Amino acid sequence: MSVAPAREGLAVVTRATAPRHAFERVGLVGIDIAAVNLAFYLAWFARYRLGLVRDLDPGNYVEHEVYLPLQISLALFFALALAVRGLYRLPRAASALDDMSTIFTASGLSIMALFAGSTFVRYPAESRLTLIFAWLLMTVLVVLGRASYLWLLGVLHQHGVGVVRTLVVGDNTVGRMIMQALAARPHLGYEVAGFLASDGLRDFGRFRRLGTPDELERVIRQELIAHVVIALPSTSHEAIMRIVDHCRRDGVQFRLVPDMYEMSLGRLDIDTVSGIPLIGLKEHAILGFNFFIKRVLDVAFSLFLLVVLSWLFLVLAVLIWVEDRRSSPFFGQTRVGRGGQQFTLRKFRSMLPDAEARLDEVLAQNEAEGPIFKIRDDPRRTRMGTFIRRWSLDELPQLWNVLKGEMSLVGPRPATPREVALYEGWQMQRLETLPGITGLWQVSGRSELGFSEQVLMDVMYIENWSLGLDLRILLRTVPAVISGKGAF
Repeated sequence: MSVAPAREGLAVVTRATAPRHAFERVGLVGIDIAAVNLAFYLAWFARYRLGLVRDLDPGNYVEHEVYLPLQISLALFFALALAVRGLYRLPRAASALDDMSTIFTASGLSIMALFAGSTFVRYPAESRLTLIFAWLLMTVLVVLGRASYLWLLGVLHQHGVGVVRTLVVGDNTVGRMIMQALAARPHLGYEVAGFLASDGLRDFGRFRRLGTPDELERVIRQELIAHVVIALPSTSHEAIMRIVDHCRRDGVQFRLVPDMYEMSLGRLDIDTVSGIPLIGLKEHAILGFNFFIKRVLDVAFSLFLLVVLSWLFLVLAVLIWVEDRRSSPFFGQTRVGRGGQQFTLRKFRSMLPDAEARLDEVLAQNEAEGPIFKIRDDPRRTRMGTFIRRWSLDELPQLWNVLKGEMSLVGPRPATPREVALYEGWQMQRLETLPGITGLWQVSGRSELGFSEQVLMDVMYIENWSLGLDLRILLRTVPAVISGKGAF
């Protein structure tokens, strides 16, 4: 059977990726320029129409049209500054919040360049207050505009518009992290069709095993693959070169991911001496001052929520006690925290008092992968327990663990000693920071995700931590709880 028509169709798909990125890049530039123009107009309006900060002498009033050349120049300066900093390079993994500091700096540099230029040519209008207003408004509007644009791209990509069919070759730790990372960032526009692996016949969570690396040509043809990510061990040099040659021959885009003996790629510290690469391992982000800031926010928010929700604690405790008066409405369980330190995790009781003793009765019904035990309709659960588990209200007492410094609002899932005893070496990274009440995998599928996916997403969180990431996870926690997806 001839494969020429399939390859011709594949070439069309592959060539389409470049115009897609160019179109998205033009859209992003347009969003930024529109945001700058709107910010400058609002700054002019605030200064000359509203007279903010201090009253305006009528003799100093300047029409907006006089500022128009400055406004256009500022937009061009700003777009150029972002281009120099690489903020128009697509696909872009960083979010608008992650780019906020760069945007703020670029706004300030553009404003200073505009002020210097207008002073040099003695432009008839150069209100410093207007420029300061514009600086602040630019930062806010550009971040909001970019966030909205990336959200829209994500929605379109989730509906199959403009996506690039992607194949991952290799199912090692790095390969799995790549698949999870691409699936967790829909705005990048990569649709993971599946993966190729030499050993084993099992799929990995939601990701399909499509064959072995030797079947690359067939899989590319059948699945219309336009982008290949090669995540094979560095010892597979010949196999990697065969895949690269095949991708080049068929015009398929490819990326190589160094295995680095399964070290986390986000923590590689690369330096050079006379052109020779030296590769080390950086510390993760939640250390030192970053840990201090995260801890301050944890204490402030947990204390605030404990006070505000104290009435709900009382109501739930009474209802749980009324249903079954044989035990306390609170439940404590040993968990492993930061650095392997054990602590008692607090929850509202959702099970019968003899639930632990009856574990053997339901062990065979376990629906979870790996060392985790979960079943959707656990007969040991009380009626009140079913309700509070559905809305994740049983987790509220963990705010006390946060206040004590044993947990954080956002972090990896707190593991039991039994689970930790079964961890592979790389999974121990989960214990490098405080566990959290909510986390990346909790807002990405909750209990529907397999154990391997949960651990990978926890490791991804640790390696890519930022205050912006914590904020996004907290904001996504509410709709995740309301939807009830994966809650059991």
